[in-house]
Amino acid sequence: MARNTQPIAKRCKALGISPAVMGYKNKETIRNPKGQMRRKKSEYAVQLNEKQKVKFVYGILEKQFASYYEKATKMQGKAGENLLILCERRLDNVVFRLGFAATRRQARQLVTHGHFTVDGKRVDIPSFQVKPGQVVAICEGSRSNPLFTELTGENSPVALIPKWLEKVEAYQGKVVAMPARDDVDFPVEEHLIVELYSK
Repeated sequence: MARNTQPIAKRCKALGISPAVMGYKNKETIRNPKGQMRRKKSEYAVQLNEKQKVKFVYGILEKQFASYYEKATKMQGKAGENLLILCERRLDNVVFRLGFAATRRQARQLVTHGHFTVDGKRVDIPSFQVKPGQVVAICEGSRSNPLFTELTGENSPVALIPKWLEKVEAYQGKVVAMPARDDVDFPVEEHLIVELYSK
């Protein structure tokens, strides 16, 4: 299975985003301290940077991202917003946003290993698109895992759960609505991605 193995801190600095967006609180890099002193970027470079930012945050490779864009253009509404909503609805992102994983990368791995169910059925596809009304839960056999005990116990880190999700109990969350543009937790100018693909 193809996956993104780029260094987190280095890539975040290049894309101009905080490692905290990825779930990493204490990561930083001291490489290339004068990296911001580069010449002005071209229009194409700015558009490409926005696309790479979204792909990196959600851990999506080019082929799948392009298919998301094609799907977004056929949906009602703005293509850029639809694209971000499709990314937000991924199961691995939902697992991360509910606080069942420390990072999106960890969420992707946990989903792939079959630790989660959707409406009682085990799902091991990170790109699975959740729908309003569906319940995402940690499998009963996985709840005793030390990792989940740490993430869902009394001393678990506080997760900022978006309004379109609801944590029903320690091991279970529910999709209460479709995500909106405002629910995206990092700065992105999606219209630049649309302009890039429209060329």
